[in-house]
Amino acid sequence: MVTVSRLSISPVKSLALLHPESIELTEHGVAEDRRFFLVDATGRLIDALVVGSLVQVGAWTDPDGSVLRIALPDGTVVEDAVRPAEPIVSQLYGRTVHGHVVDGPWAAALGELTGRELRLVRTDAPGGTRPKHQASLMTDGSLGRLGHQLGTGLVDGRRFRILIELDGGGEHEEDTWIGRRIGLGGTVLAISGPIPRCAITTHDPDTGARDLDTLRALLEYRGLRDGKDLDFGVYGEIEQPGTIRLGDEIRLL
Repeated sequence: MVTVSRLSISPVKSLALLHPESIELTEHGVAEDRRFFLVDATGRLIDALVVGSLVQVGAWTDPDGSVLRIALPDGTVVEDAVRPAEPIVSQLYGRTVHGHVVDGPWAAALGELTGRELRLVRTDAPGGTRPKHQASLMTDGSLGRLGHQLGTGLVDGRRFRILIELDGGGEHEEDTWIGRRIGLGGTVLAISGPIPRCAITTHDPDTGARDLDTLRALLEYRGLRDGKDLDFGVYGEIEQPGTIRLGDEIRLL
């Protein structure tokens, strides 16, 4: 039996993950997941690959993205209503994202923490910056296999910032679901393909420091897909929206 062990969302891209007991998966994904992101004065995305310490900042928003709260490492909490200002079109890893710069205290607080001039952007569409692949999954068996390769034991799944972590799965069992449909809670997902990984997986999820060569380990035992991609976990496309809760069981359809 393969069941949901952890759910992870990030209201502001690259900030600390939240772990709710349930998520509402709409046709656009989880409404509050990656609803906000940071850019510099030139419009360049500023994420944890650029400033690793961003993962030390907590964040919360409501499904409408109308209120945002951040918690800084020193315990300072900054909360206010979201007031969209000028429109902005951003390029995020090959995706064109339409949003609005947000007036308020958050950019200044994060700029002071990071030593950069930042702007906070709210995406116009709920569900964040992804037009597809709104769900992602991986099993504890895959994390265990990667840990064996690294010699570290089970790897902390938060490194992969995946929406749905699963217990009771075999080594890369999720790969065998590609091309199939699964039921999970009240949802139906079409498992569409593997997830190519980037250097963020080498960062400690609590500090943002690079401390584990996950990519080298994946290359050693999995190799490259199409000569370029290092895969870990799978994407799910939402065929039937619904609620997913901790403990829900995977159903192969």
